[in-house]
Amino acid sequence: MTKTILITGASRGIGRATALLCGAEGWAVAVNYARDGAAAAETVARVKEAGGDAFAMQGDVRDEAAVAALFERTVETFGGLDGVVNNAGIVAPKSTVAEMSVERMRGVFETNVLGAYIVAREAARRMTRGSIVNVSSAAARLGSAGEYVDYAGSKGAMDTMTTGLSNELAPRGIRVNAVRPGLIATDIHASGGQPDRADRLGGATPIGRAGTAEEVAQAIIWLLSDKASYVTGATVDVSGGR
Repeated sequence: MTKTILITGASRGIGRATALLCGAEGWAVAVNYARDGAAAAETVARVKEAGGDAFAMQGDVRDEAAVAALFERTVETFGGLDGVVNNAGIVAPKSTVAEMSVERMRGVFETNVLGAYIVAREAARRMTRGSIVNVSSAAARLGSAGEYVDYAGSKGAMDTMTTGLSNELAPRGIRVNAVRPGLIATDIHASGGQPDRADRLGGATPIGRAGTAEEVAQAIIWLLSDKASYVTGATVDVSGGR
């Protein structure tokens, strides 16, 4: 069955990989991005090449009006909404908590917590069925001491939201789940000042390597699909055993 999926932060990494797998399923995809329009356009082109349909729309998830407009355009363009991948997120450079500025922490929390909650709220308001998948992180379990405790805390908030929102929306036929990626080889590490982090640390995982964005996307696609029809309130670790 054809589905319409809205993905925040879909111009790169896990968001893009998920969009491409949606395209391979023949689904329609709303590709949200914050800054890189060229990368978003490439995602759209590749979704269409894979067999789906797509459009790209810029919008900062911290901006309530921009998020509302994204949802409105998705429904207007594709005639409905079956799934939302709450993926947009940022990380700041490696730091201890004692060295973190308020500006840094505010930036992380506003995007990763407030932004994620705004997206979840709009999904709850507008969806009549389907699936919401929150992209958390194994950092929520591990704490990321000496690196990104603020990022880890923001993802812990997303885990809690997943539990609560799943209970609120289950009676309406809307499932809410999360994936927790571990050390995944994406550009987010470079944005945090450690471009080699996943490859450098991946060998220490039980599975012995860093993961790929597509491996996380496969879990997301399953949670979006009807094959996961009795799964809600779950958090799926995609972390190589870490």
